[in-house]
Amino acid sequence: MLPVLAGTLLLQACNKDEFHTTADGLVYKVYELEDGEYKNKGEVAPEDTTGAKIGEIVTLQMLYKNSEDSVLFDSRTQNQPIMIPVMEPTFKGSLEQALMMLSPGDSGVFKVNADSLFAKTFGQPLPPFIKPGSQLTFFLKAEKVQSREQAMADQQKMFEEQMKEAQARAEKQIKIDDEKIQQYIKENNLQNVQKTEGGVYYAVTKPGSGPEADAGDQVSVHYTLTHLDGKELESSRNNPMTKNEPFQFTLGQGQVIRGWDEAIAELKEGSQATLLVPSPLAYGDQDRGPDMPANSILRFDVELVNVEKQ
Repeated sequence: MLPVLAGTLLLQACNKDEFHTTADGLVYKVYELEDGEYKNKGEVAPEDTTGAKIGEIVTLQMLYKNSEDSVLFDSRTQNQPIMIPVMEPTFKGSLEQALMMLSPGDSGVFKVNADSLFAKTFGQPLPPFIKPGSQLTFFLKAEKVQSREQAMADQQKMFEEQMKEAQARAEKQIKIDDEKIQQYIKENNLQNVQKTEGGVYYAVTKPGSGPEADAGDQVSVHYTLTHLDGKELESSRNNPMTKNEPFQFTLGQGQVIRGWDEAIAELKEGSQATLLVPSPLAYGDQDRGPDMPANSILRFDVELVNVEKQ
């Protein structure tokens, strides 16, 4: 992937060059890398077969804009390229034809009819922010052209690397969160606090007399969720969408955050408790909006209403 600045300069350079049009109506400019510089390949001959072929997978960076130059999508914001299978063209001048004009390392600018793209490729109505009869401009940079088997192997490898990186970040963050939680416990004088093996702190405020829940049991839980600063985010007791009923889930099946699976298993039916969940056992480094920024430590005041043994 080009650095953002280099990518911007490339796109600016592309805009200064002449577009070409295929017999099917695809408007394009294609660039190949030579001696460290991108050079316009000029008009691509119809018999040129050096690009991606039907059945292959193209790994690429993609940005596209509407006719008013508004960016609708940019893969660089996802910090990883996307993979697109090359299929039979769905219409003349299609995006599939654009992919078949690119070899690994090539970049290109393509103008595709928006009406045809949505109707014949996406099978969806044209969105209101795209004018009927207009063109979408695609900026593509092909990184790899592979067989399906090669692409799947690469994807698996990339997934494993991402998991390792995420685990390393979580291990670092949980130490930071642990210190903050301990300080919170001290400042708020929480009593009888215990800690799960994974790192959730919990304090039983009202013991229950019913059974403990095991993995696979159906449980019903009332809860109030707050940040450590006391700001309430939601409560099952004040939720018209669920008619203020307790939240039900199967314990130990990953249906809830890991912190819940760990801490609820420590409680007996009828118990009330406070849970302090470090961010790696909640939503981690995901930014879920202004009320749930990345690495949020969460407090849950819960009541284990019912345990249905399985």
